[in-house]
Amino acid sequence: MAIHLDGRPADTAVRGIIIMNVFVAIGALVSGDGMLMLMWPYWIQSVVIGYYAMRRIQKLERFATDNFKINGAAVDPTPQTRRKVWTFFLLHYGFFHLVYFMFLGAFSAAGVMGEVMATADAPSPWAPFWYGATLVGFLVSHGESHREHVAADLRGRPNIGTLMFVPYIRIVPMHLTIIFGAMLGGTVGLLLFASLKTAADVAMHKVEHRMLQGARA
Repeated sequence: MAIHLDGRPADTAVRGIIIMNVFVAIGALVSGDGMLMLMWPYWIQSVVIGYYAMRRIQKLERFATDNFKINGAAVDPTPQTRRKVWTFFLLHYGFFHLVYFMFLGAFSAAGVMGEVMATADAPSPWAPFWYGATLVGFLVSHGESHREHVAADLRGRPNIGTLMFVPYIRIVPMHLTIIFGAMLGGTVGLLLFASLKTAADVAMHKVEHRMLQGARA
């Protein structure tokens, strides 16, 4: 693991995030399925981010609960608090993505996304393999950052409330670009959308990285 001169863990995950975004954009262009081939992989990426966030909370050994409350009451840094936090996060974050999944599935089945965002008449037959490949890619690219953060968490005493909140800060700009990108079409629109999404992804990763460093401090 790379370390800065001041002892902070180096942020080495940006390269992987950029590579995966470029990989997804190229796949969308080659397939001819346009935005359809972008939105599903980005949904997968969001789920991967949530999974690693939950695992970080589960792996906490020492953590702070300053200014953090459950049902309006202050809590102590105990295993019970840790379990409540990651369980709530799983249910809340998971429900949001379940609803998102249902909308994407309905739009895809109805052909709405194809009419607006695709250049091909039907999704590519290799789409399931493509989605599987993007899942593996995002697991690897975000897994590198996850390992660095967990190692630093174990050396410090991060605030569990911050760890639960940060993933939402990370994905909201990403999903806003997805929503507005759905209004675009054609190759130019796809490239513009992919570029904006990549920029938002990297920027919010940097914000997350700094917030978590502050939480550990």
